Amino acid sequence: MPEVTTRPMTHEVAAQIKVRRKQRERVRNVLAYAVLIVIALIMLYPFYWTVVTSLESTGGIYQPKWWPSDFSLRNYAEVWRGTTVPFWRLIVNSLIICTLGVFFSVTLATLAAYPLAKMKFPGRDLIFYAILMLMVLPNEAGLIVNYITTIKLGLLSQTDFPVLDMAKQYLAVVLPGMASIVGLFLLRQAYLGVPLELLEAARIDGASELTIWRRIMLPLALPTIVAFSILEFVAYWNSFLWARIMLPDKELLPLSAGLLELSGTFSTNSRAVMAGAVITIIPILIVFAFGQKYFMKGLEGAVKG
Repeated sequence: MPEVTTRPMTHEVAAQIKVRRKQRERVRNVLAYAVLIVIALIMLYPFYWTVVTSLESTGGIYQPKWWPSDFSLRNYAEVWRGTTVPFWRLIVNSLIICTLGVFFSVTLATLAAYPLAKMKFPGRDLIFYAILMLMVLPNEAGLIVNYITTIKLGLLSQTDFPVLDMAKQYLAVVLPGMASIVGLFLLRQAYLGVPLELLEAARIDGASELTIWRRIMLPLALPTIVAFSILEFVAYWNSFLWARIMLPDKELLPLSAGLLELSGTFSTNSRAVMAGAVITIIPILIVFAFGQKYFMKGLEGAVKG
């Protein structure tokens, strides 16, 4: 009899413990989501405030608000037609700089990561860690060196060919960021996850190292390449300081740097500047929206590698 009464009590206690655990887990999840929602609202409100202010034609600019006092697209119209540099030209400049920057950065990172991940030679790991040590240096630390190097290469010298001068100035903006340490790290980690047996089988079949890199490594590391491309696109799209330093011709400024020209043009209309900032952010949101799956998968694969 005691055994018969003990079993139901044991099952009942176990069921109660499970219920309590689920309740505690629900409470933790609710608290975690509440904290995340608060953090998200704090981070998103400045952007929301910028959008609301850009849609107003009157009212206080620096007053917290949840909705525009009056709805108007006049500020966006003034951005397009009232800048010292045509707004469409700033967008074209940003697209050219982003295309060149992403292409060269991804190409160099995918090529340089392959020997550091899959080839054996003396000092391989030492070279990789020495490169990683450069990440502790801020970008501003290389401004003077990059500027002198760019001048020595003659990228800012004027010639009798305007198209050539324009191409050299674009290259002057892209050149310092072509060798990305972050990209090298991400691609190397992704390459480390590729089975060595695939490479050995390709070598036995007579494939060269460049063929192995192009036909095996690149397809398998494609999610990480896409993730790195998105990061580079955002970095070049938001390039400001270096573009302001290196581009004497305002007609070649990218969009983020060209917003300073908006500030000078609309000295009494800060809402036009905010409208330009909103337009600048939209392409980044679109890129993340379409590449979110590949971005998360690529970073996950790089971390696992």
